[in-house]
Amino acid sequence: MGSNKSRLRLDDQLCFALYAATNAVVRAYRPMLAQLGLTYPQYLVMLALWQDGAAPVHAVAERLQLGSNAVTPLVDKLEAAGFVVRARGVDRRVVVVALTEAGIRLEGEVSVAHQSVICRTGLQDHDLADLRQELRDLSERMTATGVVSQDEPS
Repeated sequence: MGSNKSRLRLDDQLCFALYAATNAVVRAYRPMLAQLGLTYPQYLVMLALWQDGAAPVHAVAERLQLGSNAVTPLVDKLEAAGFVVRARGVDRRVVVVALTEAGIRLEGEVSVAHQSVICRTGLQDHDLADLRQELRDLSERMTATGVVSQDEPS
């Protein structure tokens, strides 16, 4: 069966530490977002729209490092909830997603959930900023070396 001399240890894996931390953060957001009618992936779409404004679906997908086929069902549900609308752009082949008034108002409500999760991390502002930057740098290095592909399932 297993050997105590195994070189691969779960506790030593970067991928597991990232996976566990991500799950913990998402679990912290989930109940608060649910009260506002959002799932965590829908929240990410809304964050992109709050920050960047109206954008084509493919641009939102690119911003979130996802395929358009993953973002379209999220936009469908956000539109059904009244948070976004879709319209054809100048190029009729391009579908642009924009916030509705309800979607704009939702940002204030979601910021309370965001602050709650930030508090739960126990990190000071500078430590949180450093951690975010380290993770961005890691993502960029992994992407630059061809290790990560947007086509891989998440």
